[in-house]
Amino acid sequence: MPKKKKAKKVKKVKKRKLTNKLKSAPKIVEKKSTIPGPDEKPEIKKIKKQPTEKRIYNLKDFVVYPKHGVGKISAIEKAKIGEIDIQFYKILIEKEKLTLTVPINQQSKLRPIASINQINKCISILKTKPKIKRTMWSRRAQEYDQKINSGKIYELAEVVKDLNKNTDIIADQSYSERQLFEKAYERLKSEFEAVLKSSSEDVQKKMDKALGRINLSESAE
Repeated sequence: MPKKKKAKKVKKVKKRKLTNKLKSAPKIVEKKSTIPGPDEKPEIKKIKKQPTEKRIYNLKDFVVYPKHGVGKISAIEKAKIGEIDIQFYKILIEKEKLTLTVPINQQSKLRPIASINQINKCISILKTKPKIKRTMWSRRAQEYDQKINSGKIYELAEVVKDLNKNTDIIADQSYSERQLFEKAYERLKSEFEAVLKSSSEDVQKKMDKALGRINLSESAE
């Protein structure tokens, strides 16, 4: 009797081993063929329009292009290159008498003009004391130029503030220093004009007052 019992146990162990092997065996998955048959037509996707960025500007909107400053959208035009329809902005930079063509899907460099709050913050920056750095002028000039062309209004205000000498005497500034100051000053002024919708004279008075230059212009008169 004990011999028969042992035989039954061996059979059970063998069955378990077989089921475990079947479970662990790799499953064969049939892959559907992606090759179209003789009656099927392959699907061809065509890009008919260029992808657009989120920001959409309208005609006569003011925008800022970092390397050139404030401009106005004078036209929104279309052109077809191959199978792609391209839309682009025509931007008039009045100060430089220049017209830029910027595709709508490549407008990452553009930004809308500042808000009133940002203008007020710029005035606060102009009122602060200039930062005097002891580094060589060539290095500082490069830093100022990068800030001017960054397209960031606060950095532009900092350049105007740092290069302001509170004087109209040319001898008190080097030629390159005065050039950078005037470039930054005019670029900031043009954005002030667009945001505040004020005349060039009124904006100049506002900026000069913040810079402490107003007394100089009054005494000259």
